[in-house]
Amino acid sequence: MGNHKQELGAKGEDLAVGYLEESGYVVLERNWRCNIGELDIIAEYGGKIIGVEVKTRSSLGFGHPAEAVNSTKLRRVSRLTRRWCVEHRRNPNTVRVDVVAILLEPGRQPHIEHLAGVES
Repeated sequence: MGNHKQELGAKGEDLAVGYLEESGYVVLERNWRCNIGELDIIAEYGGKIIGVEVKTRSSLGFGHPAEAVNSTKLRRVSRLTRRWCVEHRRNPNTVRVDVVAILLEPGRQPHIEHLAGVES
């Protein structure tokens, strides 16, 4: 079961990176880790450094993927993105948090929803 979730998550992150790059974002890093956590994607767009949380589901049985991202998770992504900025000598005041929600139902085209600026 864990392996399926990991594969689904990795495929979702690949789709999110492709979507963001096609939308003009510059992906700076994937799966960045530090001692307080991990960020799925760090990107830059419009002068902002964006921490992107990717949520992927294979059905709506447990709700929409974006529903899995609560306010606690958003604050954590914001804190991690600011930490990334400090470690990479970027302005932490330019941080934005986005969510990319992906529905990967078997036999159907992926549905990608980008929620920009859900936390800053």
